[in-house]
Parts: sequence; structure tokens; C-alpha cells
Amino acid sequence: MAYARAHEDAAGSGPHAGYAREMLDLTAVLAGLLPDEPEVLAFAALVRFAEARRPARLDADGAMIPLAEQDPRRWNRALIADADALLRRAARLNRPGPRQLRAALHGAWALRRSLAEAPPWETLLALYDLLLQAGEDPFVRLNRAVLLAEVAGPAAALAEVEALDADRLDDFQPYHAVKADLLARLGRVEEALGAYDRALDMAPGEAERLWLIRRRADMLHTDKLPDLPGECRGPDGER
Repeated sequence: MAYARAHEDAAGSGPHAGYAREMLDLTAVLAGLLPDEPEVLAFAALVRFAEARRPARLDADGAMIPLAEQDPRRWNRALIADADALLRRAARLNRPGPRQLRAALHGAWALRRSLAEAPPWETLLALYDLLLQAGEDPFVRLNRAVLLAEVAGPAAALAEVEALDADRLDDFQPYHAVKADLLARLGRVEEALGAYDRALDMAPGEAERLWLIRRRADMLHTDKLPDLPGECRGPDGER
């Protein structure tokens, strides 16, 4: 939970920001102490994949850059190499688990070398399907819906989102951000505005707030509807 809060803070300016550096150190120690525990190795890999992307997570104005729009050339390739080695060690132990699937999601994103390369949407969607086989989770389903929009279109994705337990997710800001984006892409402007306003009312971090304001304004002032962000969560999802 501590690292999730640190990762969700794209600007690294919140009260949990220090946990990111600490978790890199702590997971290195844990991987050394428990070298035959694949889920420990996978978590260490996951943290490194996620932190490797931090240099690319903000634009010049301090707004969040969604994962699909980040420039992979700015990612920390040394951390990615460390993460990949840890994940390969976990795989060789031949005891698959959910942490390994989550780390594999991060690893699939990390294969990109430039913005010219399309994200591996179908591979990512397949990994989320495997993750759901390991256990039902509405937050996983929400992330999956983001990818489904890229593979099957926003209408199919919105149907998945609207089938989720709205009461359980109502206090989860990315739920409203994802729903707003899907509604906007379908031309349902008034509903999208309401969803954006709900997300903004939940006092997101400054980087996230700037991104939401920009998306909302783009929807109102241009004919081009906003693209869907790559992901919506912290290390148990991706951003």
C-alpha cells in the first residue's frame, strides 16, 4: 500500500514519495534473502519496472503523461534490465503466481523503445485475462477495460466498466477518469463531463489534476476526442 501511494503520485511530491526509493532498496534485500521465492522476485521486478518509467511521467507543465503516451527513450533502461533479470529468475522457479503476471504486464510495456512502436495491446489484454483467472478483482477488470478499448473499441470497454460494482469503485478516482474517457470517445459529452468533474472532486495529485483538466478542456474545445490513457493504477496496475 505504501508503494502504491508513492507510485500513484506521478510528480513524486506527496507525503509518500520517499517510499519509492525505499522500496527499491527493500525489495533488493528481500530478493537476496529469499532467492527461491518467485513472488518476492516478481515484486522486486515490478517495483523496478514501475520506477524505470518515472522520468517520463510528467510533461513540461507538470501534468501526468499516461503510460501509452510516455516516451520510452526516457525510461531507465538499467532498472528495466534489473527487473527483467529478476522476472526471468522467478519464471525459472516454475511456480507461477499473480505477482509474476503483474510484473509481466510491466515487462510487456518495457519492450517499447520509442513512441513509434505501438503498445502491445493484445498481449497486455491476454495477460489481464490470465490475471483474472487467478482471482476476480474489480480493479483488474477496470485496467482490462482500458486495454479492451484499444482492441475491441470504447463501446465494448464501457460495457465492461458499467458492469462493475459502482458502489465499490465510487471512491476510486481512476474509475471516474476511465469512464470519462470512454464516454468522451463515444460522443456522450454531458456524461463525460460529469465523470471528469467527479474525478476532479476527489482531490487527485497535482499532476493528475492537471491531466484531467486538460482532457476535459480538450473534449470541449476541439473536434478530436481524447485518446484513452494507457493504464489507470499504481504498481498493481500500471501507469
